[in-house]
Amino acid sequence: MVVRILLAVAGLVVLTFAADHLVLGSSRLAQRLRISPVVVGVIVIGLGTSAPEFLVSGVAAARGDTGLAVGNIAGSNVLNLTLVLGIAALAGPIAVSSRVIRREVPVAVGAVVLFSFLAWVGLNRVTGVVLAVAGVCAIFVLLRWAHQGRGNEEVATEAEEFTQADAAVDMPVRPSKLPAWFEPVRAILGLAGVLAGAQLLVSNASAIATDLGVPQVIIGFTLVALGTSLPELMTTVQAQRRGESELVVGNLFGSNLFNSLVGGAVVGLASRSGATERAGVALSVTMILTAGLAWMLLRRGLSLTRVEALVLLGAYALTMPLLLSS
Repeated sequence: MVVRILLAVAGLVVLTFAADHLVLGSSRLAQRLRISPVVVGVIVIGLGTSAPEFLVSGVAAARGDTGLAVGNIAGSNVLNLTLVLGIAALAGPIAVSSRVIRREVPVAVGAVVLFSFLAWVGLNRVTGVVLAVAGVCAIFVLLRWAHQGRGNEEVATEAEEFTQADAAVDMPVRPSKLPAWFEPVRAILGLAGVLAGAQLLVSNASAIATDLGVPQVIIGFTLVALGTSLPELMTTVQAQRRGESELVVGNLFGSNLFNSLVGGAVVGLASRSGATERAGVALSVTMILTAGLAWMLLRRGLSLTRVEALVLLGAYALTMPLLLSS
């Protein structure tokens, strides 16, 4: 048991650092290929920061551990808008514009509702296709909004800042001094590392669930989801320190959108033929209620106070008894 726990932690560490280099290498490569900064910000960085959830859940579904896959996505969705957002709001008030509350946030909440319903119905090849189509439509809408007016400048600036930043563990060389071949190699090695870390994490998490006699969905919702949400937590803390509270909200709700639509599609399409994994009613309702709670608190005053942060943290604390009693 101890060895499996250590191997799962090792997989999580590899996953976290490899995902960092995957996103950084991909975004810098896209920049060198002169891809629009808006596209880099919305698609490359947006999808890349959710890569741990996608790949861990995809690997789990392909192995037949679909309970772990669904629990990971559901847990990440709940964690982002309760624990991570609550921690950020405790560090300082979070203010957002009415534009974000009217447009991006409702789309993300709608994505969570759709995933919750389809996860309750059962994730398989058919529902995976539905989620994939919804994901393409959502990305199209986000790109269209990002190209309009002030949003264009904000997304482009954020993408530029991201590509100039260093990875958590990086080479002490300025990006402009690195050879042209380095970023593609970084991205490929990052992808290989994420896949290796995901395999190590999933195989050992599944074994731990079996040894403890705990449903895979619970392990996925807690330990695995907490691990795969570390990139969002680090990004959120860094953005909050810089005073970019709107970026915090956009990143977390955007992560839930990609988790629900693209991640859900990956689980459905990667599931073995004829296999269907269903989320319990409590799990589906929890995802919807936590997304609605975060949206309601932000919409009420276009900000989050420390008191409201405690409400979100309390909501996260209540999710586990709810799931265990279901």
